[in-house]
Amino acid sequence: MFDNLSDRLDGITRRLRGQGRLTEQNISDTLREVRMALLEADVALPVVREFVKEVKERALGEEVAKSLTPGQALIKIVHNELVRVMGEANDELNLQARPPVVVMVAGLQGAGKTTSVAKLARWLKERKNKKVLVVSCDVYRPAAIEQLKTLAASVGVDFFPSSADDAPVQIATAAREHTQKNFHDVLLVDTAGRMHVDAEMMDEVKQLNAAIEPVETLFVVDAMTGQDAANTARVFDEALPLTGVILTKTDGDARGGAALSIRHITGKPIKFLGVGEKTTALEPFHPDRVASRVLGMGDVLSLVEEVERSIDKDKAEKLASKLKKGSGFDLEDFRDQMQQITKMGGLGSLMDKLPGMGNVSEQLKDRVNDKEVRRQVAIIDSMTPHERRKPDSINGSRKRRIAGGAGVPVQEVNRLLKQFKQMQKMMKQFKKGGMRKMMRQFGGNLPPGLGGGLR
Repeated sequence: MFDNLSDRLDGITRRLRGQGRLTEQNISDTLREVRMALLEADVALPVVREFVKEVKERALGEEVAKSLTPGQALIKIVHNELVRVMGEANDELNLQARPPVVVMVAGLQGAGKTTSVAKLARWLKERKNKKVLVVSCDVYRPAAIEQLKTLAASVGVDFFPSSADDAPVQIATAAREHTQKNFHDVLLVDTAGRMHVDAEMMDEVKQLNAAIEPVETLFVVDAMTGQDAANTARVFDEALPLTGVILTKTDGDARGGAALSIRHITGKPIKFLGVGEKTTALEPFHPDRVASRVLGMGDVLSLVEEVERSIDKDKAEKLASKLKKGSGFDLEDFRDQMQQITKMGGLGSLMDKLPGMGNVSEQLKDRVNDKEVRRQVAIIDSMTPHERRKPDSINGSRKRRIAGGAGVPVQEVNRLLKQFKQMQKMMKQFKKGGMRKMMRQFGGNLPPGLGGGLR
């Protein structure tokens, strides 16, 4: 998300960083470019107007004029305004109410409601340690009920059965009674969607909302619809007491107009981002972190959190101990590292969060894709245990056998071994200078308090 906007703003900020003095003229020229960048990102016009107005007022004030680095000061103002437009801070789900906490999910058909319910169920179970029950009130699409049942089983949460013969209000109230009897912490209610907003649909969700009195009413909307997403959210907000938004399919949206428009138009916070198809692909929405990503500053906090959640600590400790003793980093270790990267959402997700990655070419990003990671794992799996532990023993005939087993040309095996050698050198660097050297290469600094444990 925000790829196009990030590219445009990156060019603007690079020019600004070298400015020793900013005048009203070059501030106006810069803001004209910012305005065009936001419009191209499909940000709603009222949002663009207010954004540019606020930045200009602050840029022409003493904040920039008295700064020793006026270009940097203006970039900071743009960053802060992006944060303000998107909602200042992460707005968490209200889980403090007396259980069961009822969360109702609404939206148009095709926005990803049912998948979002499963993702949210998994997030609540794994991150918040909650006992979750999900129920589908979509009596118009029996396939939606079956889909939620399947997804609930895959993420390990309870499913309350329903059928097309039942009334949505009856289904939801029965599910709520079931949660009370079985001591569930959270009830997630999936509602029916339509291809477009209509009176009948709104009446039904109003009745459902009134009957179950949810603590949270979340609107699920497709990020790829741009500023139309914000307008649809406004219509739903007029009918329902919305408490927040789940913005889906952000991994396929290069513009980001929806994220920058929704809060301004509806007054409702974006609470989560859907960042892929997997049930793990749900992130709490942090405006400050997203603003940093937009401006190419990375998102180290989210990266560290992802590492802490996903890394197999036992394997990491064994590898650290192995390197400390001077034992070699072998291909089994290399495979483990690649599998850990896949667990953390893939290389693309990691690169987006690293400082300085905004300047990396798309060609390079394409080369380090997740398909490539899977291919490399397959090559290593085709090796014998001896070959993984002693990579230097892999001669020409062994390479041909390994390539045949993995279904790839011999050149792919050669390339893997070359990358492995580079990783071996990097591991030696880690031992000598730690993580800070690598972070400096990316042009970013670790947040306060995080550096101590990475030496």
